[in-house]
Amino acid sequence: MPTSDLKEKIRHLPQGPGVYLMKDRLGSLLYVGKAKNLRKRVASYFRKGKHYEGGQAKIASMVRLIYDVGVIEVKNEAEALLLEGRLIKEWKPRYNTLFVDDKRFLLIRVDVDSLFPQFRLVRNRRDDGALYFGPFPHSAYVRKTLHALRTKFGILLGDTRPQKQETGVFKLYEDFRSEIYGHPNELSAEAYQDRVTKACAFLQGEVQTWLQSLKHDMERASESKQYEKAARLRDIIDALEDTLRLQSSRKFTRANTPMDDADAGIVALKESLQLERLPRYIECFDISHISGSFVVASMVCFFDGMPQKKQYRRYKIRFFEGNDDYKSMEEVVGRRYRRLHEEGKPLPDLILIDGGRGQVHAALKSFFVLDIPCPPIVGLAKREEALVLPDRKDLLKLSRRHPGLRLLQRLRDEAHRFANTYNADLRSQKIRESLLDDIPGLGSTRKELLFKEFNSMTALKQASLDALMRSPGIGPKLAQAIYEKLRNFRNKDDGSSS
Repeated sequence: MPTSDLKEKIRHLPQGPGVYLMKDRLGSLLYVGKAKNLRKRVASYFRKGKHYEGGQAKIASMVRLIYDVGVIEVKNEAEALLLEGRLIKEWKPRYNTLFVDDKRFLLIRVDVDSLFPQFRLVRNRRDDGALYFGPFPHSAYVRKTLHALRTKFGILLGDTRPQKQETGVFKLYEDFRSEIYGHPNELSAEAYQDRVTKACAFLQGEVQTWLQSLKHDMERASESKQYEKAARLRDIIDALEDTLRLQSSRKFTRANTPMDDADAGIVALKESLQLERLPRYIECFDISHISGSFVVASMVCFFDGMPQKKQYRRYKIRFFEGNDDYKSMEEVVGRRYRRLHEEGKPLPDLILIDGGRGQVHAALKSFFVLDIPCPPIVGLAKREEALVLPDRKDLLKLSRRHPGLRLLQRLRDEAHRFANTYNADLRSQKIRESLLDDIPGLGSTRKELLFKEFNSMTALKQASLDALMRSPGIGPKLAQAIYEKLRNFRNKDDGSSS
């Protein structure tokens, strides 16, 4: 049960939207959650018997440890959703991790160190050198996908042990299953490893496509104020992206190297797009925004099929306000190549635009305005995963296994990631700065003086009361109000009361 001091604190919590932080007696963070009404949501944890029914033992165990609760007020539920996700990623509270891990989504595990790697369904990812794909929240979907992979590529699902024959090849099945699956039953280990390589590449593409679909669904849920659904999708996306990041460092050792795949993609693009020279130097642009707010753009660069992160650029939209992908694309493409032209630097061999015909024409328009030659340019339409060419009315549809298309998809996904990271940073900064909006007596002029004095929100939240009182235009009463408002953010590691 909560202490009398905690009960009193809960009774005086604000009733607006925000994020709440549960702490134990030592000040360690137990859990971060969001709420439409902070007072009602926090109080609900302490209703008698609430969490001891319906399989909520973990919540009940957490409630017994709660000694203090801090809150961070924001303007609306959307900001609460974003801030909650940001704080969970940054602080990794114990019980947030337990609740997510408890979902136990299915993964596909490939034991790449085996002579005959097999594809198996598991519920836990271990640091064992294997490749993992997922997590997949829909078990029926992943099981169907796995069986389709066996039919399509002839891989093994852990239901047999290949036996070596006198001729040196291996026999996969001793019964009629090879006839059902429609692939040769006797083959070398190298030939089987080629099957695994192709299946993993296909599965990687499936996961990336599903990831983009989940992000789109999360944005739509947030825009329609379905915040609980958006939060569930956000958790799945985070888990999936973590898996992909770990997976990127564990390549299938017997497969083609990334450089081999990149070279194949470059050659294939030259042929399919009928380019005069190999597209060794490619730049890709993407626009990112949330319902027209925080509009930003990214440019990523690949050379010989590999990312050149020092050459990446990100842009804020300067020349207009609002949500217009076409104007945004025209602006950032124009700014990028005006600068390269003025500095006498070479233009890329190929420009990739994340978008359809409208975005491609907007990029072309920037070259007409600048009156400089335009390199070959192509768009990658998200829905069809087909290519948009300026001088062709219909879409160019390549095979999903086409190495050139896979190279362009890598570029597009990297540009999308880079733009979304910048967008999230700006949203987080705006959310933090918005905490000062409701302080009486702190208008835009004094706020500007504060940021000029402390240079950043990070420095401001760590400022002492004396330092605030010494700031230009900030008296003792106003300094005290600012200090109290930012108390929740002052030091995430020391467990101080919020």
